[in-house]
Amino acid sequence: MGSIQAISFVIFSCICLANANANGNSLQRKKGSLERRKQEINCNMYQGKWVYDNYYPLYNSTDCPFIRKEFDCLKYGRPDHLYLKYRWQPTNCHLPRFNGEYFLKRFKGKKIMFIGDSLSLNIWQSLICMLHAAVPNSRIIKQELNNNTISAVTFQDYKISVMLFHSLYLVDVDEERIGRVLKLNSMRNGDQWKNNDVLVFNTWLWWYRRGLKQQWDYVNDEGRITKDIDRMTAFRTALTTWAKWVDSDVDTNRTKVIFQGISPSHYNGTEWNEPGVRNCFKEMEPFNGSSAYPVGLPEAAYVVKDVISRIKTPVHLLDITALSQLRKDAHPSSYNAFKGMDCTHWCVAGLTDTWNQLLYAALLS
Repeated sequence: MGSIQAISFVIFSCICLANANANGNSLQRKKGSLERRKQEINCNMYQGKWVYDNYYPLYNSTDCPFIRKEFDCLKYGRPDHLYLKYRWQPTNCHLPRFNGEYFLKRFKGKKIMFIGDSLSLNIWQSLICMLHAAVPNSRIIKQELNNNTISAVTFQDYKISVMLFHSLYLVDVDEERIGRVLKLNSMRNGDQWKNNDVLVFNTWLWWYRRGLKQQWDYVNDEGRITKDIDRMTAFRTALTTWAKWVDSDVDTNRTKVIFQGISPSHYNGTEWNEPGVRNCFKEMEPFNGSSAYPVGLPEAAYVVKDVISRIKTPVHLLDITALSQLRKDAHPSSYNAFKGMDCTHWCVAGLTDTWNQLLYAALLS
C-alpha cells in the first residue's frame, strides 16, 4: 500500500512539475509576444536597411500591361537586375509582405486616389502592377475621366478603383489676363478629392523649376501678385493651404489621408561620396546598405514634417525620403523609351513597390 502511495505521489509531482513548466513556458511566450507587439507599435517602419532577398521582386514587370514607357526599365534594355532584389527591413519591426488579393478584399468597393505629379504616377503604376499580379485574370478596366485629369483603373470583381489625379502643385494655377497665376491660397479641386476613401497626396518636384519648365507666370499670395517668390516659402504656403483644407473639408472618419514624402533624385555623386559622378547611370547597388545618407534630408522634407505636425486631423506621412536616398541604383537612368537620363523617377518594378508596401502597412494599421 505504501509503495502504491509513493508511486502516486511521484506521478502527481511529475504532473504538477510538467504543468508548472507548461504554464511557465506559456507565460514566457505571452510575455515575448507582448514585447514584440510593444516593439511593433513603437517601431518606425521608415528606419532600417536594404537587404538582399532572392524572393524579390514581388512581380514580373513584363507581365504588367500598365507600365508607361518612362518607367519600364527592363523593356528598354536595363541589363542588370540586382536593383530588383532588395527588400526594406525596418530596424525594430516586421514590414508585412504585400498581399494583393487581401488588399482587394479589404478595400472592396472603395476608391483610392493618388493626387500629385509624375511621382504620384510612379507609385500609382506600381500599385496597379502589384494588384494585377495578385489577380491576373480579374476583370480590369482603365479609363480617363474628367477631361483626362483623372486616370482610373477599376478591378471590377472587387469594385475597387485606383485613381490618379494629375496636379503639379496641389493649389490652383489659373489662366488670367496677365498669364498663368499660381494661387497659393486656393485649392478648388478639393471637391473632387474629398469623397474618396483613401487620398495619397504628393507635391515638390515642380516647385523649383524655372524657365520653360515653370508652369506659371505670376504668384498670388493672399491677393498680392508678384513675378516670383522664394520657392521654399511658396511650397510651405501651398502645403499650409492643403493642411487647412484637410482640417476643414475631409471627414477622416471615412477617408484616410496620406502624404507621400519627398522623393530624392541622384544627379550629384558628391551626395553619395562619389565626386565627379553626374548621374545615376551604372549605379547598381544601394548606398552602403544601412548607412545614413551623407548630405542628410532635403529642406523640403522638414517643411513637410512641420506642416503635417500642425494638422489637427490624422494624416499619415509616407516618410520615404531617407530610405529612397539610399537607392541611387533604382532609377531608370537611360533605360526608358526616350533614352534621356532620368535619375528622378524610379523603375517599375522597383523601389516604388516598397513605397506601396509601406502604404499597405499604414492602411492596415
